[in-house]
Amino acid sequence: MIAKLHQEKKYVSQLARELGISRPLLYLHLQRLEDAKLVKGYHEISDNGKAMKYYEINPFSIELNEDLLAQAASSLTIKNKQE
Repeated sequence: MIAKLHQEKKYVSQLARELGISRPLLYLHLQRLEDAKLVKGYHEISDNGKAMKYYEINPFSIELNEDLLAQAASSLTIKNKQE
């Protein structure tokens, strides 16, 4: 999601199609990113009068260190190659 939004702002349906996930699941993740202040959402009215919810990245920086990498690594799951 962050990589897609880094390219340009996207509206929810467009982002869901590009990521291949449902809009309800996308909203769940976007809400968490918004709560963390990594993205912001807002409404725009299209030329045909339809309200569209857009999301874009808020500028941010994360210091990469060994503690952060260890925490991230511990949350990963490794799939069995035979699956």
